[in-house]
Amino acid sequence: MDTLDNQLRTALVIFGVTGDLTTRKLIPALYELHVAGKLPDDLLVVGFARRDWSDDAMRSHLQEGVQAYARTQPIDDSALTDLLSRMRYVRSTFDDLDGYQRLDKLLNELNAGNRLYYLAAPPQAYPVVVEKIGEACLAECPQGWTRIVVEKPYGYDLESAELLDKVVHDVFKEDQVYRIDHYLGKETVQNILVLRFANGIFEPLWNRLNVDHVQITVAETVGIGSRAGYYDKTGVIRDMFQNHILQLLALTAMEAPVAFTADAVRDEKLKILRSLRPINGNEAINQTFRGQYVSGRIKGKRVVGYKDEQGVPQDSITETYLAARLHVDNWRWAGVPFYIRSGKRLPRRLTEIAVHFKQVPLPLFGWKNMAGAAPNILAINIQPDEGITLSFGAKSPGPENQIAPVKMEFDYVESFGAEPPEAYERLLLDSLAGDATLFTRTDEVHAAWKFVTDIIEGWEHNPQKNLPVYEAGTWGPPGADEFIHQDIRHMWLNT
Repeated sequence: MDTLDNQLRTALVIFGVTGDLTTRKLIPALYELHVAGKLPDDLLVVGFARRDWSDDAMRSHLQEGVQAYARTQPIDDSALTDLLSRMRYVRSTFDDLDGYQRLDKLLNELNAGNRLYYLAAPPQAYPVVVEKIGEACLAECPQGWTRIVVEKPYGYDLESAELLDKVVHDVFKEDQVYRIDHYLGKETVQNILVLRFANGIFEPLWNRLNVDHVQITVAETVGIGSRAGYYDKTGVIRDMFQNHILQLLALTAMEAPVAFTADAVRDEKLKILRSLRPINGNEAINQTFRGQYVSGRIKGKRVVGYKDEQGVPQDSITETYLAARLHVDNWRWAGVPFYIRSGKRLPRRLTEIAVHFKQVPLPLFGWKNMAGAAPNILAINIQPDEGITLSFGAKSPGPENQIAPVKMEFDYVESFGAEPPEAYERLLLDSLAGDATLFTRTDEVHAAWKFVTDIIEGWEHNPQKNLPVYEAGTWGPPGADEFIHQDIRHMWLNT
């Protein structure tokens, strides 16, 4: 790296390089891309943080991260050594302009004319980092391109998101900004569009005439760990619902884009977010159901309740479980409810979208139906086992006319012979290539926050002293089942 020619290089600058995100996700993803031969040959990685590290100290730490968290094992030592040799470190606090000037000097010395800045820092540091990038004139490269990747959460509510946007747009143009939602990088999430728009058997049925309802589940077995300070101000609605879940809903419900380009896809997602029926005032209580976990067992091990987690106030009413009933008020989906649920300390780690098709008039035939109220369910399994399952009714063997449920399954690993790449691999590659399709645009962020902020304000205007509780290791408070039973439906999981 000390003998550089005049070729214009690409630099990935990670603000907050000492954090867990870099160690567990970003550098292992870069390693996988490098092994696969997908990284630019001249890519440089520059870490920026306040820890008293040298270049070698940073490399040693990140090497351990790759060895521990890389998707493919064993490690290719030659490839890892080569990747580490491209790394440099700049020690600075986020508010010290001198650090950014030293960063600029280093990038110029390395002839890094293309620059991708990655905010892996705490969210409260985003504005100051962006402002200092602007003050140091790091946002424009006369010979190359400059982009910035911003991690979630992008704001705390609509007002804070708009304020953050103002700071960002004072320094960067919108087409330079890549707001990351790692769920969009998952292979099966991208498969939603292929399933719908590349297969003639599904799209004609994908509407209010044939779909009874849709269920979206994002379940976690983990608690809040050491994140009490963050999570107690956030809850499920800000941590999962505003970003991941609404993005999954938008992809499930959107119309076919005019082309599979960044703006065309995001235009259609935006239409869905703007079509969501507002949930405000008393409706925020009627259309949502919140809960909070207490002590229970996860995989046979006793875990503490939410209020016993270190740093959680005893009077906290932050939800660790949320169910909601949503409606997309457009021509395709009018009258079709979308049920979502998400929570911590649930029995299984699971993310899936289940499309429940309407039942045919079976009683006319006098057959005994063992397949349930809606035997035709298309389940898109996003994690941990990526794939798609179609449930339908079939005649049971024997003389009796009896219908039993059966399944047809697509498993990603079985079909393609390998584990799907990590989401960050795809998203890092796209941001380096300038493809913003899987990143959220500013109007998407505002539309999502507007919808969510109405719900939050509705809760605040109808305060509860305590939330319903559920034991860790169960599927939420008992009242959550009643919440969907009001519509003569039931929560479903692909088991």
